[in-house]
Amino acid sequence: MGTLLFQHGIPFEHCFDELNLSQPSLVERIHREYLAAGAELIETNTFGANAVRLSTHALGEKSRLLSRQGAKLARNAREVVGAPAFVAGSMGPLGQALAPFGTIPTADAEGAFRLQAEGLLEGGTDVFILETFQDLNEILAALRAVRSVTAELPIIAQMTFGEDGKTRYGHTPALVVRALKQAGASVVGVNCGVGPQATLELIEQFVAAADGTPVSAMPNAGLPQFVEGRYVYLSSPDYFADFAARAAGSGVKLIGGCCGTTPAHVKAMRDRLATHLPAESLPSGAEVRVLEPASAVMAAPAFDAGAEAEEPSLLRRMRSRFTVSVEIDPPRGIQTSKVMAGARLMAGRGVDCINIADSPMARIRMSALALAYQIHRELPRMELILHYTTRDRNLMALQSELLGAHAIGLRNILCLTGDPPSLGDYPNMTAVFDTDSVGLIKIVRRLNEGHDQAGSSIGGRTAFAMGCGVNPTADDMAQELERFQRKLDAGVQFVMTQPEWIRHRLHEAGNEGQKVGVELARQLLAEARDLANGVYLMPSFGRYENCLDVLEGVLDGARGRS
Repeated sequence: MGTLLFQHGIPFEHCFDELNLSQPSLVERIHREYLAAGAELIETNTFGANAVRLSTHALGEKSRLLSRQGAKLARNAREVVGAPAFVAGSMGPLGQALAPFGTIPTADAEGAFRLQAEGLLEGGTDVFILETFQDLNEILAALRAVRSVTAELPIIAQMTFGEDGKTRYGHTPALVVRALKQAGASVVGVNCGVGPQATLELIEQFVAAADGTPVSAMPNAGLPQFVEGRYVYLSSPDYFADFAARAAGSGVKLIGGCCGTTPAHVKAMRDRLATHLPAESLPSGAEVRVLEPASAVMAAPAFDAGAEAEEPSLLRRMRSRFTVSVEIDPPRGIQTSKVMAGARLMAGRGVDCINIADSPMARIRMSALALAYQIHRELPRMELILHYTTRDRNLMALQSELLGAHAIGLRNILCLTGDPPSLGDYPNMTAVFDTDSVGLIKIVRRLNEGHDQAGSSIGGRTAFAMGCGVNPTADDMAQELERFQRKLDAGVQFVMTQPEWIRHRLHEAGNEGQKVGVELARQLLAEARDLANGVYLMPSFGRYENCLDVLEGVLDGARGRS
């Protein structure tokens, strides 16, 4: 955490723990970077959030607050990324020596640690990690303080050793392990120090003394070197990957890194352990269930908010060839057999896209999102354009459903304001309209940039294709064109519209409307291939066969000229 905060421009003399309040988005972003790299446990930004250390920055009274906020930020990052990782409440030394080597009484030390532990517990930490301690008496005070707050949560207790294999005060690994176990530590280990190689030399003693208690190892990426005005750690990610494999082979159960360990180091360790972790022996008769490959739990690109999302396939398709879309309205009841038959029919005849309307004319129909999911599940290669209105959803619901749509594989959104309730089944119904179609386009664009409307990260960039409608039959064309320009400025990527003259011809056709409609659609399709990227067919009353009549003999020619 400290290494990346420094890389982001935070000077070493600044109180890193205070950033939980002043720059929470930066702290949360760093958590997400480690989760994206494959971390299964992340530590809160609270290493120095005890009252004694904070007092040097005139922040001693904020120990509990900063600790609580630190745990919340880590939990928020985990939730955004959606990773099954643990949040470890980090607690480091007080920064001043305990008596008899210093002036701080043991009881005061326990009080400071207790206050910090209470804040971490309130923030929702899953486990406590006591790290980088050099005085056995001080870490034992921290252990007692945490155990006075919670008897249930695990505690990882780690000390730092020098090149001589002992702590600053001469404690050996065997002595440390025995004392930590007796005090209630769930995991015992070593962190920080002089690097991976020295840590490997200590591991054998730790595993032997632990006698079945899990052992952790989290070394620095070597000793820092001052190069060209900044401190760098010279142990490479590949070197750390080798360390991880050797540590696992020696019996270490919790493997990580301390100072200088970047997301690249974590990813290297994760990748190496996924392929070289020794098989675990199982008792006779044990049942083995393979739930998910370890390497597939977290894919880094999916959670990298800074990475460019892949362009939606619909946009690529529309640029490369003339595209045909057919509208399917959700049913007015619970049966989907007819609309699913229509979707299969369109797919079988080579239609590119299916549009799914969102309760058109303000009449109650099945959720467009639910029908889209059903079609997508059965016809995964079919492009689906989900009509999405602001009529029935507030800002929270709009964003919530869009995130859900993206999670289930829907990528194309037609942003609409929606018909007013006065046209439909419930004319007295209250419409929401927190925003309109222009505002919805901006919401989708923000999600594509990796943030919600409040500016909070969503853990990655969505990859929506944003569309809108334009009405050429509007009474006030100047206003309609001005509104269309606003949609373009908001970032819309494709447009759907209809010619006015066709509406007049259909009105004049009377009882021959269906036949004339097919003829007009054929004519329009033949002409549109030189003017547009695709065509959108809307069969009346669910007569999908009419769409096939329109496409017959015309579709191939249209594509051939695209």
